[in-house]
Amino acid sequence: MSPIGRGRPTASLFVRLLVFAAATLLAAQAMSLVMLFKLPPPMPDFYRLTEVEQVLRGKGAAIVERRPLQSRVQSDAPGPTLDSRTAPMIRARVARDLNVPLAHVVIAGDYGPLADRRVFRTLRNHAAEEGMSEEQFLIAPFQIGVRRADGSWTVVEPQPNFGLNAWEQAVLLWLGLSTLAIAPIAYVFARRLSAPTRLLARAAERLGRDPQAAPLEVNGSSEIAVAAAAFNDMQAKLRRYVDDRTAMVGAVAHDLRTPLTRLRFRIEAAPEEQRAKMAADIEQMEQMISATLAFVRDASRPAERTRLELSSLLESLCDEMAETGADTDIVARGDKVVIEGDPMALRRLFTNLLENAVKFGSRARARVFHDEAYAVVEIADDGPGIPASDIERVFEPFYRREPSRSRQTGGIGLGLAVVRSIARGHGGDVILLNRAGGGLTARVQLPL
Repeated sequence: MSPIGRGRPTASLFVRLLVFAAATLLAAQAMSLVMLFKLPPPMPDFYRLTEVEQVLRGKGAAIVERRPLQSRVQSDAPGPTLDSRTAPMIRARVARDLNVPLAHVVIAGDYGPLADRRVFRTLRNHAAEEGMSEEQFLIAPFQIGVRRADGSWTVVEPQPNFGLNAWEQAVLLWLGLSTLAIAPIAYVFARRLSAPTRLLARAAERLGRDPQAAPLEVNGSSEIAVAAAAFNDMQAKLRRYVDDRTAMVGAVAHDLRTPLTRLRFRIEAAPEEQRAKMAADIEQMEQMISATLAFVRDASRPAERTRLELSSLLESLCDEMAETGADTDIVARGDKVVIEGDPMALRRLFTNLLENAVKFGSRARARVFHDEAYAVVEIADDGPGIPASDIERVFEPFYRREPSRSRQTGGIGLGLAVVRSIARGHGGDVILLNRAGGGLTARVQLPL
């Protein structure tokens, strides 16, 4: 396998995540315990029974520190009935004080046994300490209903509590502060944990632009180290595969020159009327071999990436072709579009497109602009366009739509194959688009 970095693999990703989850849980529990110990327990809203009876009599109640009591008349008795050991005593007192039958008094609510025992006892002890007679209390939420003479019920209850009380606000504030305290630690941990993954993603994107890129160097967990090793091994195998196929094609093309040379000598003995046709075929084969060797040579040449400005490159190519009589120009000169690429390869890419536009569409008009994360170059012509069925086939090596198969009119058939190979080698692509008003547009996208 290829080298994967200078550092040794650290703890596995599973162990790191387990440790972080356990540490976060322990920190949360510790903060919860501190909150329980430091914050005072919430004090419920409690009401003296005399205050409730005052409202039942219709005299209102002046309560400042707690939620006011409210009364209403309804057709049904309130429910569910309070299940508490103090409820019968409270019902009996209300019935006695209001001079109504015991069955006409209903107390509804649900405190739970713990709240009933703790709070009522505390309040009775407090009343005894203050030298007051024992008072009976009700803790919100509750409802006391007294049946009226017409069969309806007068119900008294604390007004609804809108918003958060002081204890709930303190709890939320504590939780917010705890989250802020843990957030930086979680952020640093997540950044360190995801850094090798981001490095792998950038390496995969770089491999699409430059197959000859250096092997990936990464330090991280054992899982990341294994993934990096597999990635480097895959990259090396791809490079060897491409190099072997490229070398094989170059060797075949080069070796074909020898039999073609022998054929050139042997046609001297052929009849005059056949000699010219055979010589033309041999000439065409030699031109195809030369084009193939040039293609292989460019594909195997190490790329030299540098920063270049696309508008200046297109402008210089258009000026050079215009000096030879070609109708070429660059339009819509705007902001400079700078990319990192191989100047020689990109020069050949745009030269091929400009020459095709002039050859098949009379003239070439180029423009350069930004499109999100890509630099876009469009070269348009005024030709007949290409049928939709051939839009992709024209990028195949040695495919020519020109039926005459003439070198002067149709070419070898490698021009657009070279264009797409160079564009994809830079991490971009090239497509052909038929314009609605006639003509063809070659659109090249290259990453900024």
